[in-house]
Amino acid sequence: MAKRGRKTRGKAGYMISAVAEMYNIHPQTLRMYEREGLLIPSRSNGNTRLYTPEDLEQLETILNLTRDLGVNLAGIEIILNMRKRMRVMQEEMQAFVDHVQKEFLDRSEQNREGAQNGLVRINPLQIIRSRGSGK
Repeated sequence: MAKRGRKTRGKAGYMISAVAEMYNIHPQTLRMYEREGLLIPSRSNGNTRLYTPEDLEQLETILNLTRDLGVNLAGIEIILNMRKRMRVMQEEMQAFVDHVQKEFLDRSEQNREGAQNGLVRINPLQIIRSRGSGK
């Protein structure tokens, strides 16, 4: 079931007639994509559909799948949902990598400080290697 369009205030967008002309499709096709939940344009205060650059990118993906690859609407919905989930997973993975890198740098700094305060100076790389070698 399609969600209602999001309201915009001060956000520019293209009207349905302009988008239909730009992509050589009928406005009813755009309305159908909206009904199916594949494309959810913003709405003005007067309830006019406004297509943002992100909406146009989504539309290009939909048209590429239908025109070039012959994918039906159900297949498009599955593909778009999978792409969205993959994007979320990539963001989560990047956040995890950032966290691990920060922890590594923090611990390297702690080891470096500890090595400098010791009676015998040890190269920080030796500390990292000895911990990582499992010996």
